Amino acid sequence: MPFESIEVDELLLVLKIAFLVLLYLFIWRIVRSASRDIRTPQESFVLAPGHGFEPPRASAPVPARSAGRLVVAKSPTLAPGEAHLLDSASLTIGRSPTNHIELRDDGFASGSHARFDPRPDGVWVLDEGSTNGTFVNGSRIEGPRLLEAGDIVRVGDTDLRYEP
Repeated sequence: MPFESIEVDELLLVLKIAFLVLLYLFIWRIVRSASRDIRTPQESFVLAPGHGFEPPRASAPVPARSAGRLVVAKSPTLAPGEAHLLDSASLTIGRSPTNHIELRDDGFASGSHARFDPRPDGVWVLDEGSTNGTFVNGSRIEGPRLLEAGDIVRVGDTDLRYEP
């Protein structure tokens, strides 16, 4: 019986030592990772003297450029052929009256359904978390999608054709 007690005590001692070794390895990995992050140069937002921001010089106003338009192909609310111009500002669409394009009687559209974002590289459409989704050419979009000429965007039961 005393031999079994000694073996259990030795086993517990070995397990304690193994636990401490693993604990120290874990702490060492954390310290090493943190020190690597500290040594990596970080981008500075502080400008050196004399290299500050220069305000733009007065020039002729730049006219807002058109990024295209959305033409109603089919809708229970909007007239077919109705066009909505896209300029430099985002354009929202949905059932809520706060949207730029209001789909009041479209039972499949959400209150804030989708947003069209004109950017320098083209017009992007983004679903705003709608219940029934936003579709481009019949495929549901999962994230921002760049529109091409002739794309059909479906919002609720409304189809819009993008024309650059």
